[in-house]
Amino acid sequence: MFHRYLRTIELGIKSLLLHKLRSGLTMLGIIFGVCSVIAMLAIGEGASYEAQEAIKKLGSNNIIIRSVKPPEAQNEGGSGGGFVLEYGLTYHDSARLKDTIRNVKRVLPLRIIRQNVRFSRTSLPCQVIGTLPFYIEMTGLELAAGRFLTTNDEIHQDNVCAITESLAKKLFPYQNPLNQAVRVGEIYFQVVGIVRETSRVEERTQKSKSEGETIDNNLYVPISTSRKRFGEILVRRTAGSFQAERIELHQITVQMESIENVEAAQPQIETVIDKFHSQVDYELIVPLQLLRQAEETKRIFNIVLGSIAAISLLVGGIGIMNIMMASVTERTREIGVRRALGAKKRDIVTQFLVETVTLSVCGGVIGVIIGVATPIAVEHFADMKTIVTFSSVVIAFSISALIGVVFGLYPASAAADLDPIEALRHE
Repeated sequence: MFHRYLRTIELGIKSLLLHKLRSGLTMLGIIFGVCSVIAMLAIGEGASYEAQEAIKKLGSNNIIIRSVKPPEAQNEGGSGGGFVLEYGLTYHDSARLKDTIRNVKRVLPLRIIRQNVRFSRTSLPCQVIGTLPFYIEMTGLELAAGRFLTTNDEIHQDNVCAITESLAKKLFPYQNPLNQAVRVGEIYFQVVGIVRETSRVEERTQKSKSEGETIDNNLYVPISTSRKRFGEILVRRTAGSFQAERIELHQITVQMESIENVEAAQPQIETVIDKFHSQVDYELIVPLQLLRQAEETKRIFNIVLGSIAAISLLVGGIGIMNIMMASVTERTREIGVRRALGAKKRDIVTQFLVETVTLSVCGGVIGVIIGVATPIAVEHFADMKTIVTFSSVVIAFSISALIGVVFGLYPASAAADLDPIEALRHE
């Protein structure tokens, strides 16, 4: 029995090898189908991973409140004359949140000022970020050299700063930045540390416009120093007029004891802030909710990409069926001879199934190789994160093998059902 099946398999493979070009063209549909499934899911997985990682770095147990310009003040920015627009979060808001919200672990205020930082003849735009010493723990900032801000720096309002690696390389291409003095505006700060950015929580996005483009030239100072040295009024000058804005804090991050406390704390925070704000001059960002939305988006994205790629596999399967139906017609006399010599229906079915499964499996293997190589090439040349998952490879290959069986059954059955005598008469 085993020898009989082995002989049938051998005949099927030999038949394919007799028509190498046709067999190769037939496999193309499966190759591209499997390749597209793996590559598209890898690109989708990579994009989703980057989005989720960015959200995770904001902290799943954090609630971020940011100052935004009130909607009614949006059209006043370009008006002539001088005025002071006061809006946004305050130091009192920070204190109230810490004292009134239950299960709060820490409250981190943040103040952001755009200034030029200068060392020797080099001058660069930077973000002066006034914050507290535990900022480095809450945001995942990595210390590359020296130290970060300390409690003593905050208490004594010292003129010290920690700068990012990118800013250090630009300002000090040939020197050690530590203990050097840099000038921010008219104020000198001593560089005590170099940090490596791992998140972009310093980017402030308002509902109506982006307040900060991507910038990695960050300079961190004690928030007490920032308040004393730079004040709370930011002046923007234009031709013939100026606009002054008074903002105490640009951001407050509330860190809860656990993730379970986040959703319950959100309405409490809104209530506390609304009570002391007569206008809508803040926005709440809950990374936990963003993470859940990103996960749901990833699921939908994978379904859409998988469905599109599955169509390619379906087309490949139809191509196999079409070729095999043509092969049945072409080999009708051969089938008649085999049946006349004693071959049973199952032998004919097995032979044609072997051919279709061989085509689909070989196409699947080649498709897997190309499918794994494509995301690697995309990541290398397009600088785009891609992730090839084991499950996508297994699913794509399994479907390709299954297609060989499903789309080969009908041609195989049609061949087996041919009448031996009529088949022998076929010209």
